[in-house]
Amino acid sequence: MRAIPRAFPAALAAAALAAAAFAAAGPCAGAAEQAGFQACLAGLRAGALARGVAPATFDAATADLQPNDVLHFQDEQPEFTTPVWDYMAGLVDQERVDDGRAMLARYADALKRIEARFGVSRYVLVALWGVESDYGKNFGYRPVVQSLATLSCYGRKPAYYQGELFSALSILQRGDVKPDHFVGSWAGAFGHTQFMPSTFLKNAVDVDGNGHPDIVDSVPDALGSTAFYLEKSGWTAGQPWGFEVKLPQGYSGPSGRKNRHPMAYWTSRGLRRVDGSPLGSGAGGLLLPAGRDGPAFLVTTNFEAVFAYNAAEVYALAIGHLSDRLRGAGPIATPWPTDDPGLARVDRRELQERLAGKGFEVGNRDGVMGTKTRAAIASYQQSLGLKPDGRASASVLKALQDGR
Repeated sequence: MRAIPRAFPAALAAAALAAAAFAAAGPCAGAAEQAGFQACLAGLRAGALARGVAPATFDAATADLQPNDVLHFQDEQPEFTTPVWDYMAGLVDQERVDDGRAMLARYADALKRIEARFGVSRYVLVALWGVESDYGKNFGYRPVVQSLATLSCYGRKPAYYQGELFSALSILQRGDVKPDHFVGSWAGAFGHTQFMPSTFLKNAVDVDGNGHPDIVDSVPDALGSTAFYLEKSGWTAGQPWGFEVKLPQGYSGPSGRKNRHPMAYWTSRGLRRVDGSPLGSGAGGLLLPAGRDGPAFLVTTNFEAVFAYNAAEVYALAIGHLSDRLRGAGPIATPWPTDDPGLARVDRRELQERLAGKGFEVGNRDGVMGTKTRAAIASYQQSLGLKPDGRASASVLKALQDGR
């Protein structure tokens, strides 16, 4: 999904020492650090102009710009730090299924056109929309240019973020996003389906027919652009992303999503769909997100297309499972191998309310387990003599409900 562009080391070399001081001191730490940021912006300006960004565009977008608080998020990607059962519980819950079915009905005409044009399942598109922005309810709130400028100067991958910054400025120059609507995640992803700026420039399409692609203020454009991306990533029309299977007792055969074999091979190894029916035709790889004691899935090349959108197996699994739920399928049949399951968002909101009622600072009571909520959970756990891991689990909610 992301190509790392060439850096502009000569233009930025003058800011290197100041940038190091800023990274040590933290954003907005003082006049010296601000001077370093301005020196970095001067170097970025030269790089932007070399990429075709007009001086007026750069100057308007960076006037009075200060770095923001995004650097610590580089270590907090939930796809790689959260137990799979917590991750799935928070992303695929009944609330998201109900909202997604409402969106399927609301945008049925646009989805029909998009499906016919690109061959990508409407259920997968709406599932991805739900996971990325909760159907447009949460784009992120940080100005894209500010975040990308901060990461360009002080992040771990400056070359990558410089390229994204230049792409963001090109988007503003083209008029594809209104400047006051250009907000997004800490890393600069924006819109209904959270494209990075370079991804937008390569894949955005105009579906609503107004003459320009807009993934912020046009749901059809956002879903169509996502379909185009998935098509380019190898999506095959009419093929499932995968399905849950039951392993034979004591299974010790091959696994791994890329270790694909014909379904006849998996049948010979004793695998069946969880309802006992045959596997069918095609080929797939065996995905064991929690090991052999948890749910098992045979996944196809369409799983790889979703994986290309965000390179995490649990992410692609969440999209696939939510798409099945939107079609009318039930929850994953095999229990996760834990005696303390994760919480759906309605339960997470209750947890936050109860913690706040005990005097803990949780931040927004929105079901999102941010830094403040995790710290509050850890403090509460410590007060009970439990391991203070900050995890929003069924046992923590039960303790709160019991008045402990």
